[in-house]
Amino acid sequence: MIKIENLNFKYAHQNKLTLNDLTLQVPAGQWLAIVGKNGSGKSTLARLIDGLLETPSKTIWVDGLEVNTENIAAIHQKIGFVFQNPDNQFVGATVAADVAFGLENRQVSSSEMPKIIEQALTLVKMQAFRDRAPEQLSGGQKQRVAIAGALALKPQLLVLDEATSMLDPEGRKDVLTQLAKLRDQGELTIISITHDPDEVALADQVAVLDQGKIVKQASPAVVLNDQALIQRIGLVQPFSLILRDQLKARGIKVPTNYLGKGALYEWINQQLATKA
Repeated sequence: MIKIENLNFKYAHQNKLTLNDLTLQVPAGQWLAIVGKNGSGKSTLARLIDGLLETPSKTIWVDGLEVNTENIAAIHQKIGFVFQNPDNQFVGATVAADVAFGLENRQVSSSEMPKIIEQALTLVKMQAFRDRAPEQLSGGQKQRVAIAGALALKPQLLVLDEATSMLDPEGRKDVLTQLAKLRDQGELTIISITHDPDEVALADQVAVLDQGKIVKQASPAVVLNDQALIQRIGLVQPFSLILRDQLKARGIKVPTNYLGKGALYEWINQQLATKA
């Protein structure tokens, strides 16, 4: 779905490369989480994939199309992009009107729009707010609407640039669960830039960016279990690892591999059952 080869990029006002000889592939139907410190090049990479920045020739391909001015219109038909600040893309007078905006640009018939809008808002649990104005919404609610607007367009690729950062824990879990379902059904390829370990854990692969280079690409389990790495890049330690380490400090023999919350709770229940 996404192929990046030997990508170098720097902004005009800078001497140092923001992205340095970056090579990356994301197969269709996969979820790639991109993590790293602020300034490591994560958002720049996302904007280059979407063509929001001028992409160096023959470095990025989306679904077989090179990202360039000639192909950009076709590529935008394939990508849904959600920014960290939802105010940057909220253009409608109401929630429903905002979701409809993208559909109108795609020339979706007015008879089909209400159903599509309702489905998209239901996915992010915002259907009850369809007639609300943006100033009546919280930052997290606006982020949900932005995600709904992107999903309404049925993109092949969804790019999330810290797009769940304003959601409360329950809201974030709801949205990420729905995105994971779409991924699992083969309907969506996802690239998410995030500092949230729970979001990272849902991905198929994690790319760690540091000073414009990918210093590690592996499964979430491998990356999240590398405590030195996650501390170096400023990623919050997952709760399951904190709990595991606390159990270990109490002299309890615990698994050395990374376990998500569900797997760790299951392991604890198994241990309790054997002692019953």
